[in-house]
Amino acid sequence: MDHAKAAHARGFLLTLLGVLILTPDTLLIRLVPLDAWALVVWRGGMMALMLFAAFFIARGANAITEIRTLGRRGLLVAALYGFNALFFVLGVENTAVANVLVILAAAPLFAALMSLIFLKERIAGPTWAAILAGLVGVLVVVGDSLSLGTGLGDLFALGTALSLAAVFTVIRGSGGMNMIPAAALGALFSCLMALPFAGTLVPPPGTLVYLLLMAAVVMPLSFGLIILGPRHVPAPEVALLMLLETVLGPVWVWFGVGEAPTPVTFLGGGIVLGAVALHAAWRLARRSTAPRKPV
Repeated sequence: MDHAKAAHARGFLLTLLGVLILTPDTLLIRLVPLDAWALVVWRGGMMALMLFAAFFIARGANAITEIRTLGRRGLLVAALYGFNALFFVLGVENTAVANVLVILAAAPLFAALMSLIFLKERIAGPTWAAILAGLVGVLVVVGDSLSLGTGLGDLFALGTALSLAAVFTVIRGSGGMNMIPAAALGALFSCLMALPFAGTLVPPPGTLVYLLLMAAVVMPLSFGLIILGPRHVPAPEVALLMLLETVLGPVWVWFGVGEAPTPVTFLGGGIVLGAVALHAAWRLARRSTAPRKPV
């Protein structure tokens, strides 16, 4: 396996692991009955603390220098991620979860179009096919329970999908630049934006462990890995992997609060998992992974 293929495989595995760690996020949000703004404060603040701590430990004396050299791309990733973190929670709070999932599932298409426009990367037929198959799977999962939500919530969900696709695209176009501190800055940004609007920050008795698990473990670890992946994996492929969170999230809710997925959920999940697996096999089997080739 040449260097390019090894880098892609490493990026793919990092991203996949990050997405799998992220999948219990929706369950943890349900288990912590705080208002949306307070949740954003906790999630953003703890994620920023954990990512900055890990970055300074790993990079040592070079940490400050690397933060200073983030440049415009790093600041753009920070701003985009900050709004993404805020929009996601506000979207869930202001419209039906099914609406948010359907709109968020469009992120791979947005990422593909952004890569085409800004990075001049042509999108190969199998990638388009996998994206469309993944969208079909997600629509199957949520289609039978889709309900109308407020226009404001749908706009937040659209903002989540667009900002997520943009984050992947900017990281992909930044080469080997380490964007972990940019993600930490973005998390801190979301925390500071939400703080003036938050109600009580004290979780109800018995829920602190869920809050800490979500804010201090799941969020920083998952997005730390997901931020590293797009350095070596095309943005549409990263966004495609993110569809796994949409399908596997209900499984966690099933185990956590006893809401069993319907047969339709299993059917749609199978379509998404099959699309991701087949596309991964095709991508890893390609002989050439040179930049600006179809992705």
